[in-house]
Amino acid sequence: MLKNPMKHYKLVVLFLLCLPLSGLPLLGEDVSMFRGDAQHSGEYHAVGVPQLHGLKWKFHTHGQVISSPTIAGNTLYVGSSDHLLYALDRDAGTVKWKFKTDGRVASSVAVGNGVAYFGSYDGNFYAVNTADGKLKWKFQTGGERRFAAKHLHGVLPVAETMPDPFDVYLSSPVVVGGSVYFGSGDGNIYALDAATGTQKWKFATGDVVHASPAVAEGTVFVGSWDSNFYALDAASGKEKWRFKTGEDHDIHNQEGLQASPIVSEGVVYVGCRDSNFYAIDATSGQKKWAFNNKGSWVVGSAAAQNGKIYAATSDSGLLYAFEAKSGTPVQLMSSKKWPMFASPAIAGSMLYIGSNEGKLFAIDLGSQKQAWVFSTEGSQKNGAAYTKADGTPNYEAAFAGDFYDDMVYGVQSMMSVGAILSSPVVVENVVYFGSTDGNVYAVN
Repeated sequence: MLKNPMKHYKLVVLFLLCLPLSGLPLLGEDVSMFRGDAQHSGEYHAVGVPQLHGLKWKFHTHGQVISSPTIAGNTLYVGSSDHLLYALDRDAGTVKWKFKTDGRVASSVAVGNGVAYFGSYDGNFYAVNTADGKLKWKFQTGGERRFAAKHLHGVLPVAETMPDPFDVYLSSPVVVGGSVYFGSGDGNIYALDAATGTQKWKFATGDVVHASPAVAEGTVFVGSWDSNFYALDAASGKEKWRFKTGEDHDIHNQEGLQASPIVSEGVVYVGCRDSNFYAIDATSGQKKWAFNNKGSWVVGSAAAQNGKIYAATSDSGLLYAFEAKSGTPVQLMSSKKWPMFASPAIAGSMLYIGSNEGKLFAIDLGSQKQAWVFSTEGSQKNGAAYTKADGTPNYEAAFAGDFYDDMVYGVQSMMSVGAILSSPVVVENVVYFGSTDGNVYAVN
C-alpha cells in the first residue's frame, strides 16, 4: 500500500505529460495492429514457442489468407480472399462473427476502442464494431488496383499493360491519436477520423500504395510503387521529405516499394523491389546505409530488437540480421531459394517467419540456428509437386511458358503449397498466422 497515493499519482501525471505525444496513442486508446505497433517493430512481449508441441487449432476459410492476424483480447481478426473478415476466438479458433465485403480482404486489421479497421479490394475502407461485427462506417477510396506495367517481368505480350500477380497485399491501417492512416491502389495515402470516417487529408503519390504506413513522432512513413518513400506530417499530410529508390526501365521487375517500413531509434528501415534494404534517417530523409541483395526483392517488413534489424529476401530466400548502426549483415537462414514475403516476428530470443514453401520457421537468435519448422496443410499435400530433389522451388513444373497468362497460372500453382504470405503474431505461448491453403493456424 502506497504511503502517499496522491503524491504517487502526481508523479505519474507529470511523467506522462513529459512524454512526447506525437506518434503515441491517445490516453485510453489500446490499439492492436499490423506488426504489433504503430512503428511496426515486429517484437511481441510473449513467451513464444521455443519448442514446438504441435497444432493448437486451425480454422478454414474459403479463400487464400494473405492478411496477417491481429489479436486484441481474446479475439483474433483476419481477412480472407473469400471477401470476409473473421473474428475468431483466440483460444478455440471458433467463429465469433464474420463481416462480408465485395472484394478480397488482403489488408491486416487495426483494432482500437471497440472498432476493427481494414480495407478490401472492393475499394472501401471499413470500420466494424468488434462486439458484434456490425458496420460502424465505411469510406470509399478512388478504387483499388494492382501495380501494372508493360512487359512485366519480361513476359509477353510486350505492349500489354499487366497487373502484377506478386502485388498481393493491401495497405494495412495504423491508428494513432484518433486518426487512421492507410494507402490505396488509387495512389493516395489517407488520414481519416477514426471515430467518424471523415477524411482529414489525403496525399497523392505517383502510383499504387499497398505498403502499410508506420507512424512515429508525428510523422507518417510509407512507400509507393512510384519508387519514392515518403515522410508526411501526420496532422496535415504535408510532405516533410521523400527518398528516391532505384528504377528499372526495361522490364519493370525491379522497382517500387511493396514492403512496409519500421521505425526504430530515429531510423526508418524499408526494403524495396530494387533489391536494396535501406536505412534512412527519420528526420532528414538521408540514407544512412543500404544493403544490396543482388537482384532479390525485399517484400516483407523488418523487425527490430536489441540494436539489430532482421529482414528477409524474396527470390534468394535469405534471412539476415543487420547491425542497426552500421548495416553489417549476418546471414541467419536460407530457405533454399523459396521466397519469403511474410515479415518476421520476434518474441524473447526467438524469431518466427513464414516462407512461400508453406513452412513456418523458428530461429533461436541466441544460437542463430533453426529451432523447429511447421508445415502447412497445403505444403504437406502439394509441396512435393513443386519442389526439386535439392529442396529448391520447381518453377518449371508451375510456369508453362513466357505468356502473361502462364505467369498468373504459375503463381497460383505455387500458392497451392500453402504459402505463408501472412506475417505471424505471437501471443503468450502461441504463434498465429494464415496461409494460401485457406487456413488460419495456431501453433504452440
